[in-house]
Amino acid sequence: MRKMRFDFWNNALALSAFCAFGFLYLPIATLVLFSFNANNVTRLPLTGWTLEWYAKALSNSDLLTALWNSLIVAGATVIICLLIGVPTAFALDRFNFWGKSLFRRLVLLPITLPGIITGVSILSFLSTFKIPLSLWTVIVGHGTAFTAIVITSLFARLQRFDRRMEEASADAGARPWQTFVYITLPNIKTALIGSSLICFTLSFDEIPVTFFLTGRDNTLPMYIWSVVRRGITPEINAIGTIIILTSIVIIFVSVLMVHESPKKR
Repeated sequence: MRKMRFDFWNNALALSAFCAFGFLYLPIATLVLFSFNANNVTRLPLTGWTLEWYAKALSNSDLLTALWNSLIVAGATVIICLLIGVPTAFALDRFNFWGKSLFRRLVLLPITLPGIITGVSILSFLSTFKIPLSLWTVIVGHGTAFTAIVITSLFARLQRFDRRMEEASADAGARPWQTFVYITLPNIKTALIGSSLICFTLSFDEIPVTFFLTGRDNTLPMYIWSVVRRGITPEINAIGTIIILTSIVIIFVSVLMVHESPKKR
């Protein structure tokens, strides 16, 4: 009797997980399916299979310009996140200062706030100093929103890092920069790469913050949003499929990087 009850709850849990998985990913599967549909109208039944929409999407000059802008913004955002996040994570790990516990919690605020709040607050700040909106303001907004990802990921890795390895390096006569390059960096590089990939993906797909801070230059999410307001086209399905597949690969690699254990020496 107990085994039957145990099997029942196991099956119920598996069914619930399957339903949740379908609810989350069925729309994505639908988009991918229609990106290969020969019909230029997104509806069933499918009339055939084609790669025409991928060719049209990749030859659309406005779309490619928006894609290039998104790559620039995402790449610059990663640089900002690393420049701010790495020293901050080391400061939190290596130094004790007044208000450290509060600061650790405040660091998480930008990624816990809704994007619309972050966008409006930065827009108000820029308006106060009459700074014109452009891709640079979008980069600043994304850097503000996602730096916490680098800080938290790197801080967690540093907490697991054996500091005795650095002490042994110093005892052996290595200079601080040599200790960092040959001892510290190899043990934290996976956290840096993983968090950078997450920041890149989130910045590339960001809409709320971008909506308030962009000027005349469109990013890819903003271009897609403006197009789908007039109706979904097969070209959007095609570019959406490319983004989905790329994002899956990046997220998969970043998760492996973040959760890889430090090297033991």
